[in-house]
Amino acid sequence: MSKGRLIVLEGTDGSGKSTQFARLCQRAQAEGIPFRRLIFPQYQEESSALLRMYLGGEFGKHPEDVNAYAASTFFAVDRYASWKKVWQGWYEAGGLVLADRYTTSNAVHQGGKVPPEEQGAFFRWLFDFEYRRLGLPEPDLVLYLDMPTEQAVAMLRQREAATHTQGDIHETDTAYLAQCRQTAQAAAAAYGWQRVPCLNGAGQLRRIEEIHREIWQAVRPLLEAKE
Repeated sequence: MSKGRLIVLEGTDGSGKSTQFARLCQRAQAEGIPFRRLIFPQYQEESSALLRMYLGGEFGKHPEDVNAYAASTFFAVDRYASWKKVWQGWYEAGGLVLADRYTTSNAVHQGGKVPPEEQGAFFRWLFDFEYRRLGLPEPDLVLYLDMPTEQAVAMLRQREAATHTQGDIHETDTAYLAQCRQTAQAAAAAYGWQRVPCLNGAGQLRRIEEIHREIWQAVRPLLEAKE
C-alpha cells in the first residue's frame, strides 16, 4: 500500500481561505494533476449533524458553551465519515488530496477554549485522537492563511450583508475570532505549518493572485511528486 499526499489549507473565518482553496484546485486541474478535493465540515452529510447543531447554537449561544474536547469530537466524526466513505481508497492508492480545513481546524477553533497552560496538552490529545485513534492521515503540508482579526471580521460582515444571512456562533463572536487567531499562530509555530500572511508589509490586504502564487510555490513540489 503506497501513501498518498494530503495538503491542507487552514485559516480563521474571514481569511479568504475558500477563495484561495478554489483557486488552488483550479490551478491543479489546469495543470492536469489528479487529486481529490475535500471541504470540511461536510454540511450536507448526516455525519455533520452534531456540529451543525453546535454551530447553530442549539447547545449554547456562545462557542465556550461547549468545551473544546466535546466540540472537537463533532468535527472529528464528520472527517472520519468522509475518510471511510470518500477518500480512503484514493489516498491509500497513492492519490493526492487537497483539503479546505482538517484536524488543524479543531486546533484553531477549539484550542482557544482551554487555558494557555493547557493548550499544548489539548493539541497533543487532538492529534493523537484523530491521527492515531481514528486513523486519519496526517497532512504533509499545512498552509495557514494569517488574517488579522479586524480585517477578517470586516470581510465576514460584508459577506453577511451581501447574502442577507447571519454567521454561525463562531463567525459572530469577535472576541472568539481574535482568540482563534492567537491559537492558530501558536499551533502553526509548534507544528511547522507554513504561514501565508494576508497583509503586506504596509498593512494592506494582499491581492488574491499574489497570495495564490505563494501558495502554489509551496505546494508545487508535493503536486509534482504525484504526477
